[in-house]
Amino acid sequence: MGKTKYITSMGELTRKDNSICFRKNGRNVYIPVENTSEIFCLNEVSLNSKLLDFLSRANIVVHFFNYYGGYSGTFYPKEYLISGKVTVAQVKTFEDRREEIAKSIVNGIRINAINTLSHYYKHGNSEIQPLLSHLKKDSINKLEKSNNIKEILSVEGDIWQTFYTSFKYILREEFIFNKRVKRPPDNPLNAMISFGNSILYAKTVTAIYNTHLNQSVSFLHEPSESRFSLSLDLSENFKHVITFKTIFDLVNNRKINIEKHFDKNLNYCVLNDEGKQIFINSLEERLESVKEHPKLKRKVSLKTCIKLDAYKMLKCIMEEKSFIPYNIKDGL
Repeated sequence: MGKTKYITSMGELTRKDNSICFRKNGRNVYIPVENTSEIFCLNEVSLNSKLLDFLSRANIVVHFFNYYGGYSGTFYPKEYLISGKVTVAQVKTFEDRREEIAKSIVNGIRINAINTLSHYYKHGNSEIQPLLSHLKKDSINKLEKSNNIKEILSVEGDIWQTFYTSFKYILREEFIFNKRVKRPPDNPLNAMISFGNSILYAKTVTAIYNTHLNQSVSFLHEPSESRFSLSLDLSENFKHVITFKTIFDLVNNRKINIEKHFDKNLNYCVLNDEGKQIFINSLEERLESVKEHPKLKRKVSLKTCIKLDAYKMLKCIMEEKSFIPYNIKDGL
């Protein structure tokens, strides 16, 4: 996969010969086409159809974010790997095996929550023990007894709520929140969670774009006309290791500051430009970090693991394999 380019300033994005040019404050910054797979526009950026045609021919995906750091939408080039055969099989798999795959995704969330919290428990956070016990026993019992998507989603919600409860034992006191608030985020922690999850979701969109999978046919989340719901499915198991480990590192190592790196108002709180850049740098460093893959017998990055999960889903659909999502502990 190519590299990600982030645009955090207001400006104009144009085509200049065979390059992409970002113009801001009278200066041109050039983005090479050959090694770019996606562009994130995190501020107000103007562009034209000439550029969009150029991006489409280069298979470059462009993601747009709103003022609150939330995902707005994606410019999605013509699907160059579209496959009617895969789409038909994906729909049939949805009809025949939806609950099975949804349970596997939720169990993956549970396992990664356990792996993440176990690290802090081993380092002296004994208060986490009851939460770990709940995830190891109660959650899996409820999941195994679930008979439909509604019940499976209820277990997923309980797992995330248990994970959020642990924050008061992990994070510095000034970053603790009372509840998860998304639209718009109402405090620094919610702002970082929304921003990180939105970037992760968009990166999953790009990963799936480079496979034969159909973005609109999902298994845990309800297939929707207004979003790429399969990306919601596949990004879930990476939230712990990408979004939340980034946040834990930034907060606990004092790399981010409430007074310096957030804009706050009565009803919302967002990362300012400097805060976004700090967050992006840390997130990208984590995405590019490599680990020995036990099956491939080579080192792969976390970013590559997202695409590997998409291939696992493709095998699940085309070869009727079980879908086992990414596991933090095993690195696969």
